[in-house]
Amino acid sequence: MSTGNDTFRSDQPKDDGYDLDRRLVASILFAVDRDDKDALTTLMEDLHAADIADLLEQINSYDRARLIRLYDREFDGEILSELDESIREEVIATLTPSVLADAVRELETDDVVDLLEDLEEPQQEAILEALEDSDRVAVEQSLSYPENSAGRLMQREVVMAPEHWNVGQAIDFMRDSEDLPEQFYHMVLVDPRLRPIGNVTLGRIMGTKREVPLTDLLEETFQVIPADQDEEDVAYAFNQYHLISAPVVDGDGRLAGVITIDDAMAVLDEEHEEDILRLAGVGDESSLADRVIETTKRRFPWLAVNLVTAVLASLVIAQFEATIAQFVALAVLMPIVASMGGNAGTQSLTVAVRAMATRDLTGSNVWRVIRREVLVGLVNGVIFAVVMGIVGVIWFGSPALGGVLAAAMVINLVVAGLAGTVIPVLLEKVGVDPALASGAFVTTVTDVVGFFAFLGLAAWVLL
Repeated sequence: MSTGNDTFRSDQPKDDGYDLDRRLVASILFAVDRDDKDALTTLMEDLHAADIADLLEQINSYDRARLIRLYDREFDGEILSELDESIREEVIATLTPSVLADAVRELETDDVVDLLEDLEEPQQEAILEALEDSDRVAVEQSLSYPENSAGRLMQREVVMAPEHWNVGQAIDFMRDSEDLPEQFYHMVLVDPRLRPIGNVTLGRIMGTKREVPLTDLLEETFQVIPADQDEEDVAYAFNQYHLISAPVVDGDGRLAGVITIDDAMAVLDEEHEEDILRLAGVGDESSLADRVIETTKRRFPWLAVNLVTAVLASLVIAQFEATIAQFVALAVLMPIVASMGGNAGTQSLTVAVRAMATRDLTGSNVWRVIRREVLVGLVNGVIFAVVMGIVGVIWFGSPALGGVLAAAMVINLVVAGLAGTVIPVLLEKVGVDPALASGAFVTTVTDVVGFFAFLGLAAWVLL
């Protein structure tokens, strides 16, 4: 079997875009089975840390432990920061103390903080003990800030300069420094009290003559982030103002750290993922690596809520038993009305929740959005009412039944558009996460209204 780099280089195009090559995964597991460390190292040496993290997430626990033990001396700290939280603790427990120490020393302080947040106390202490004293102090200071705050998100390694420096002094300082961050985008200018006054990009520094003052090169867009600000607001600021990095200040306005775009976008991505999971009622921390019991516990409450809504809809149906008994066709057509309303409500709900997450839906435009969704529901309702009215006449030979079906379709799609927008707005007003709770309420409304409108109109028109 060939294990050369030319066969499976990570920078070569793959059939599935950037997914792991299945042949490579099979070869890696074969090397693990043979306990062939040289072959394993050769196969994995060109893989990015994110690809190795994906590999560890995709294989089972038994193979994961064997791979880590065989590969441990080559284990990179970046792999830990790329791992899904659900298996990170398991991987750390498998690493030997010396390998873990070497891995975490390679990380920036913000990545170490991210690791520690999801670990139990014994593993937290093991990682803290592996750090150099200065890094440990910086990490512990970051951990002193509230969870999900800018203070937890920032890295303590900052490249700063006094406001009176010129370009030449800045370049000489960076060339002489031995502890610059591996990646940074700005030099932060500070006043004598260490309060940030502006950012200067590295590109402008390198492209300007030495005698030019740094204050002449300040970026126009400059945002200062309070250390206690919620990370959601931080991510919004980066997205809204197209920031690359931003200084973080403590309660006295002094420079405490810096947040870079990769961390801010990671928060934004996590928020979007949480909203999708909550809309589906599977919890905001669900993962493919979760165990059966964990997954069951997360999904059970929302299935129970769905059962309650189904019972409510059944109670509405029960009020029209006599009508259904006389017109069996109603039982055939009922699911169509409810299903169309449910889908329309989910469409409006998804748009509304997404707009609220990105702060596009505000008090100034909420009524315009509600009117739009209601009108969309009305137009779609009329179109499908005509279609289903014709179907009702052809299928059951009853113009009256076709008319009832058409009217119920219009009513339910209009209500669906209204409910899908209004319910998440109202839930946010009372402090309930709209992504988490809106789906159950919207489903209840569309089912109850759909069945009531259809069966009520049938009882009134057909009897």
